[in-house]
This record gives sequence, C-alpha cells and structure tokens, in this order.
Amino acid sequence: MKVINQNIHIDGIDKKILRALMQDARTPILEIARNVGISGAAIHQRLRKLEKSGLISGSKFVINPKVLGYTTMAFIGIYLDKAMSNPEAVKQLKKIPEVLECHYTTGNWSVFIKILCKDNEHLMHLLNKEIQPISGVSRTETFISLDQQIDRQISI
Repeated sequence: MKVINQNIHIDGIDKKILRALMQDARTPILEIARNVGISGAAIHQRLRKLEKSGLISGSKFVINPKVLGYTTMAFIGIYLDKAMSNPEAVKQLKKIPEVLECHYTTGNWSVFIKILCKDNEHLMHLLNKEIQPISGVSRTETFISLDQQIDRQISI
C-alpha cells in the first residue's frame, strides 16, 4: 500500500478535476479542461502530480455483482485462537474469491471481512467449508446486509 504524502497541497482546480473524475473516471480530459478553464496539458500535469503524491491510486470499472447473480452481502467477524494466527488466516482468506475486504480490528474480533455470495446457501457453504476450517479460526459471527444505503468515497 502506498503511503500518502501528508504535505500534499490541492487547490480548487485540483478539487474540480478530482470531483469530475470521481463522478465518472471516463470523463474526457478535454471536457474537464473546458469546464475548469485550463488546458488539457495542465490537467495531465496536475493528474501526474496527484498520482505521484499517492492521492490517486488509479481508476477502475465498477461491476454490478447482482447482474452476475451475487445478491447476498455479509460481514463476518472472525475470532482467532492467537494473534500469531492472523497472518496465516489472512493468507487463507485471500484464496477465497468471495472475500472482498479483510480488516484487522479492535474489539472482539481479530479480523472482520466483507463477503459477497450468490445466496444464503452459498454463504453457508463458504462459512462451513472454507472460512471456519481455516487453522486458527475459533468461531465466526455473521451479519447479512439487507440493503446498502450509502456507497461513496471521501469527499474532496
């Protein structure tokens, strides 16, 4: 993971560029340049500066998982036997494609994951056959998301 330069300065023009690209990363640079009132070359130069600083870490297409049949989102708190189990457990979790995020946490769980499944049966299979058998996992606590209400990035 790239460390962000804490001393980076972004001005109003940088913010306008970032907002446009956050709304739609496919927005043509020349369209942004017209809206901001500077040249396309200046936009490219500013974007290179922002990428070099670590503030921008790329762009991506967002796939709608429901179209592929993935309708069950769940969050799972994982209790591990020992702190020494963490790296190995995470290594095993990385092998499960349905695991979208994995976080070390404070509180009751050692690890908290976000998982996407086709349905509850698929979720139960992953829990029973792939997650709970991982060495060091003592138990899990699962929360099924009924509906996502907010999906955003940090505002600029």
